[in-house]
Amino acid sequence: MYVLAINGSPRKGGNTESMLQKVLEPLESAGWETELYQLGGKKIRGCMACMKCWENKDSKCVVDNDKLNEVYEKMVRADAIVIGSPTYFADVSTEIKALIDRAGMVALANDRQLAGKIGGAAVAVRRGGATHVFDSINHLYQINGMVMPGSTYWNMGYGLNKGEVLNDDEGIANMNHLGRTIDWLGKAIKPHLDSFPKAGEQYGEG
Repeated sequence: MYVLAINGSPRKGGNTESMLQKVLEPLESAGWETELYQLGGKKIRGCMACMKCWENKDSKCVVDNDKLNEVYEKMVRADAIVIGSPTYFADVSTEIKALIDRAGMVALANDRQLAGKIGGAAVAVRRGGATHVFDSINHLYQINGMVMPGSTYWNMGYGLNKGEVLNDDEGIANMNHLGRTIDWLGKAIKPHLDSFPKAGEQYGEG
């Protein structure tokens, strides 16, 4: 199985990246293919609400001169997606907000392409606002019918300077537990993914 961790922090080697690495460690040990994708600091624009993805239905955003289609292709292939963001004014980074809006729309336009996949979040914070960031990331998963594993606490770690989050023992333990839970959940879901309930079935639309 394949897990994609998306780093929305522009700071290479920062606390968000460290937390994502801690989520990936138990998954790699369990035999998953793991990838840490650096989105923070890269070119990715916001959604234009042009609705071309709903017309084309080709699993792509019509804006093809930035990183969205590259990362979205990986999201479609992944069994599990973990999005990491720093806390900027009590919300996600600009890059992650663009990812949520555009990847979310492309997925919905293409028969809820992310439905049944596992979605997790990792939030780095200096002091306050991380719960809202965690919630914002989960909005992408919830509306797209993804499965969100619980862990030992909200998935956040405290630290300002690079590496400080590694001193947050509770936060790091949470990241490790999240990775182990994703492994367990992925193995449970995989044999039954084809029978995942589609949206609209109860209304005769599926």
